[in-house]
Amino acid sequence: MLAFKHPCKLAPFELTDLIQMMFVSGETGEPAAETTTLIESIVQDQVQHMLRECSALATRRGSRAISTDDLFMLIRHDRAKISRLRHFLQWKDVRRSVKDSDDKGGDAGADVAAGDADLAAGVVAGGGGPGPEPGKKAKRAKVDLVWEVQSFFNENPPAKDDVEDEEEEEMNFATLQRLKNADERTKNMTREEYVHWSDCRQASFTYRKGKRFKEWAGFGVITDSKPSDDIIDILGFLTFEIVQTLTEEALKVKAAEDLYKKTTGGKPENRLKRKRERGLFDPPEEAREPVQPSHVQEAYRRLQRGNNKARAMLNFTRSVHRAALKLI
Repeated sequence: MLAFKHPCKLAPFELTDLIQMMFVSGETGEPAAETTTLIESIVQDQVQHMLRECSALATRRGSRAISTDDLFMLIRHDRAKISRLRHFLQWKDVRRSVKDSDDKGGDAGADVAAGDADLAAGVVAGGGGPGPEPGKKAKRAKVDLVWEVQSFFNENPPAKDDVEDEEEEEMNFATLQRLKNADERTKNMTREEYVHWSDCRQASFTYRKGKRFKEWAGFGVITDSKPSDDIIDILGFLTFEIVQTLTEEALKVKAAEDLYKKTTGGKPENRLKRKRERGLFDPPEEAREPVQPSHVQEAYRRLQRGNNKARAMLNFTRSVHRAALKLI
């Protein structure tokens, strides 16, 4: 099978998870081996960079162990991702409560470490547990951020049941855009295709393979800290986000390239020529091809591109500006 012949460092089933993440993001079901190898290398580099930054933050706090607050600090500028991550952790607490309340429940919910807030919202209904009692609303644990005022106090006023959470009332633009993209990708699917697509949404690098993920990420090498379950789940959430963002950007690069080839034939001498419009009896166009490593490289370059202010501060000298690695 393709999974066992693949040159990736990931295990076969983890490679399958990577392909499923790309498929959910809009890629074809059979990406090139070189493409998945490149994406896996980028994701691993990003995870190791996060561990190094978290270790530096823990050292400033006078601690050897990294915490969830360190991971939140790394993505504090991305408010949409912070909102989705908090929503994910809240529903994870609901799943844990439901599982503890019923010894017969087994696996309460599928692996929601995939990273979508709308997927995490259905975790209680998707598993073996019975869920909350009828008429009672599942209470989600409040996830306080380290820079918020309420995190400075040991006790907070009790939350009112009749007050809706702001995150429930105002869904951010990024989540709405992801839901819109998912609807566009699935509107022409058959029932079997949609079931397969739904299964692919649950792909994760960390679910039920935490030990192998720790070795792959560099725990014990980059940091001596033993990660908690919450840290592993957050890293699983972020790796899904990285694969999805990188794949979507690579698809944009490929779409622009395909449009250029369609209008000009891909040759410089044909730039001023207009391609004849398709007729009624023209043969069908070729099937959509998967993204290539060149598309992923260009997408990564765009995501790492900084502002021009840093270059302007060089004052037109020959100094080489080495920009810090940005989290995708």
